[in-house]
Amino acid sequence: MSEQRKPTLAVVGATGAVGTVMLDILSTREDVWGEIRLVASSRSAGKRLTVRGEEIEVVALSEEVFAGVDVAMFDVPDEVSKEWAPIAAAKGAVVVDNSGAWRMDPEVPLVVPEVNPEAARERPKGIIASANCTTLSMIVPMGALHREWGLKEMFVASYQAASGAGQAGIDTLRTQLAKVAGSQSLGTQPGDLRAVVGDFGPFPAPLVLNVIPFAGSLKEEGWASEELKVRNESRKILGLPDLKVSATCVRVPVITTHSLAIHAIFDQEVDAERARAVLRQTPGVVVVDDPARSEFPTPADAVGTDPTWVGRIRRSLDDPRALDLFLCGDNLRKGAALNTAQVAELVAAELAG
Repeated sequence: MSEQRKPTLAVVGATGAVGTVMLDILSTREDVWGEIRLVASSRSAGKRLTVRGEEIEVVALSEEVFAGVDVAMFDVPDEVSKEWAPIAAAKGAVVVDNSGAWRMDPEVPLVVPEVNPEAARERPKGIIASANCTTLSMIVPMGALHREWGLKEMFVASYQAASGAGQAGIDTLRTQLAKVAGSQSLGTQPGDLRAVVGDFGPFPAPLVLNVIPFAGSLKEEGWASEELKVRNESRKILGLPDLKVSATCVRVPVITTHSLAIHAIFDQEVDAERARAVLRQTPGVVVVDDPARSEFPTPADAVGTDPTWVGRIRRSLDDPRALDLFLCGDNLRKGAALNTAQVAELVAAELAG
């Protein structure tokens, strides 16, 4: 590809919660793109959105929008991606897909640029998958620690934000917050929240003043889809098909930013101070770890930022090969839009080369 022509990018799902963040990321990262096309469902066609200081009209999803497109970033429901990603690829675009439709396809690489960037070059279907937001909130620091000591097993408890359920999740939590605001008694009697909140939106119980030990959809033997994603995607990204992973995913009343508590067991004896040093040197990670000064990651501090924030790093009391840590990552940025953008930039650099 000549230096005169930068690659053409299509953003499919440009008007959604992640798409909105994507436009901000495209406007603030290094400008590697030529034309940018904004694509959404027919009901959003005609809207005008600003990216890189330029107003662009949203066009409806169709085969024609992919003509001349080099890279297409998809943030759409799984069923839309299953139908349209192969169409975009057939038109010559490299698809970087943020849905769950292609992640576990053996012919589709699952790429996190800080961990396995080389995987992006092998894409027999013309599609590259980006991981689930929960996996992405932890995989960069865990990849660095794996390189240091060899990861064997992970026990994960996630504390997942409402925005993980999309715009409906955000709207539901904000509506519920308004309904309970000012009350001095709610949350003190069985069922009082359920009676006042009414509509649970995409959640199976009230989220405000509550936590819900379930995220995603119900799968075999009582596991939630989010829990299986953490296991299966971590194995694929790290290249550890036998990695033992046990996850419990919990929805919490936070707008944006997932948190995870991880107990990680390694092949070798670990050291907490060495872990901090490794993570401080890892691109995309910020270490915030001084509990004596009440310095540790919280969603309120990590939201709107790109790195994964890591703290509470401790060697296990009962196993010298195990670390315990707590981390936070904005599930709309690194957990979705940013990773997709980073993967797309890898492809842009490859095309330019």
